[in-house]
Amino acid sequence: MRRVLVFTFVASLAALPQLHAQQPFFTDDANTVAYRRWHLETNNEYDVLPRSSYPNLRQDTQTIKFSYGLFRNCEVGMDFPLLVIFNARGSGLDDPFGLGDTDFSIKYNFRKEETGSRLPGITASLNIEPATGSEKAQLGSGLIDYYLNSIFQKTLSPKNTLRVNAGATFAGNTLTGAVGIKTRGTIFTGGASFTRQFTQKLDLGLEVYGGYTASLKLGRGELEQQIGGNYEIRRGLTLDFGAIAGQAVGSPRYGFQLGFSKDF
Repeated sequence: MRRVLVFTFVASLAALPQLHAQQPFFTDDANTVAYRRWHLETNNEYDVLPRSSYPNLRQDTQTIKFSYGLFRNCEVGMDFPLLVIFNARGSGLDDPFGLGDTDFSIKYNFRKEETGSRLPGITASLNIEPATGSEKAQLGSGLIDYYLNSIFQKTLSPKNTLRVNAGATFAGNTLTGAVGIKTRGTIFTGGASFTRQFTQKLDLGLEVYGGYTASLKLGRGELEQQIGGNYEIRRGLTLDFGAIAGQAVGSPRYGFQLGFSKDF
């Protein structure tokens, strides 16, 4: 969730065609969970925070997400993070641990990709994030977030896929613990990933993701890149992994992700 954005992207990865696997990327895919089926994602992200976040030094986030195919081409979902923030010794602060803000979402695919067509698949999603985490402990933002995202997906070849997102948080902010943009103004976000399937089981790729608010005095920008992928353990189950490098103060200096995606 995040400004007149400069994002552009380029590189390589691809999703296994039978899987609904977005992880580890923040750039969402245009696919939705099959009708009356479940999809589970669980992911751990360990971040080293920028110096401007002092006395916050590091953050570990375990996220669990459930999605359900409510209608054809439409899914609903929820996710919740379990956070621990490590603060500098001598700062007088504890290392807070607990649940962050819960996120509820609905996602609808308006147009599927068609063979021979140059037009992309088009999907939109709406996320509402109540302030369920403790603001005092820095686990929650203390605000209700409303985020609308548009998703464009184009298969460039049987092994290469390009995905582009553009969205906005109209109220609230994009904070998850100590990571994200802290502001009450509108935040514009964007991201792009290019994916390639290297073997029958292994995908690898890159993405660029960022966010911007015109009221930078009230918040922080975001800009980060990630390289990662998926390894199919068995049909419907993948191991998801990624490495993150950030530049803006709303992003981690660097971080690592490891998780699993499962279709039911």
